[in-house]
Amino acid sequence: MGVSLFAQSAAPTAGFVWGVTAGAIAAFWAAIIVFSFTTRAGIVARATTKEAVRQPVFFLMLFIAAAILVLNTFIPFFSLGEDVKMLKDCGLATILISCLLLAVWTASTGISAEIEGKTTMTLLSKPLNRRQFIIGKYVGILQAVLMLLVPLSLVFLSLIYYKVGYDAREASQEVPEMFNWVSVSWLPFELPTPVDRRWFSTTLILPGLLLIFFEAAILTAISVAIATRAPMVVNIVTCLAVYIVGHLAPVLVHVSTENQVLENVQFVARLIATILPSLAMFDTQASVATDVLVPPEYLMWSAIYCVAYVAAAILAAFMLFEDRDLA
Repeated sequence: MGVSLFAQSAAPTAGFVWGVTAGAIAAFWAAIIVFSFTTRAGIVARATTKEAVRQPVFFLMLFIAAAILVLNTFIPFFSLGEDVKMLKDCGLATILISCLLLAVWTASTGISAEIEGKTTMTLLSKPLNRRQFIIGKYVGILQAVLMLLVPLSLVFLSLIYYKVGYDAREASQEVPEMFNWVSVSWLPFELPTPVDRRWFSTTLILPGLLLIFFEAAILTAISVAIATRAPMVVNIVTCLAVYIVGHLAPVLVHVSTENQVLENVQFVARLIATILPSLAMFDTQASVATDVLVPPEYLMWSAIYCVAYVAAAILAAFMLFEDRDLA
């Protein structure tokens, strides 16, 4: 199921999309704060977030991803006037990969390494059960992913806003102003407001960033479940396989059905598409290519799917960790 299936002729306004995105982020942060300071699992979540942010891989991902975004802004793609779309596509992929690498790495070092190093026994000897430990680890890792996603998103949005004028200058077209200056009666100076042409192009990428967070949340839950039983190498390889197959599963089902292959092959394809997450629904390439704003209805159903799959993965983590020998 792709974003193009939900494209509408009457796209939502830019202000509405900004409001939905900002509201979703604010609601998540509020829930995280309440969870972290009112529950026992929140103590584990706060410690996990601090550990994830302090490790070198966090700053490495932040620096490398930001550098790639900046380089893509000025390197020509030779796309016949579609460099802004190429920047959006490459930028979304860069941010997604950075968030996924941080999530898998933190889950492996924060759960697998602690289990093997017997550190988990110390935590569970206190009034903290295994389920609270898993939930705290997941929320802490997800919060660290969001702390990486937010600054990269701000850099990305700023670069897209600048890229619109940069490409117009390169193509010898009329360059839109950076800002419109509006005077306010009760202020002694003018206030900058965004230019419509730049603002619209920047707004189109907001749903894609929100869908990246949904995809990272699902793969983080899977990584946490795997980390309760497997070491880091197995976790990384398995999550990579889930990422690839999760994006290809709808294609496999479509091809096996259209070509009338053996029923066993069709059954296996449908089984894979059912068990593994359908990550293709978080892909916004069609939206970027056609300059179509992803409608709120699509984001709502994606959020519901994300919450359902995360809940299933966390339940699997509970079962895998329940009888794990920690001694």
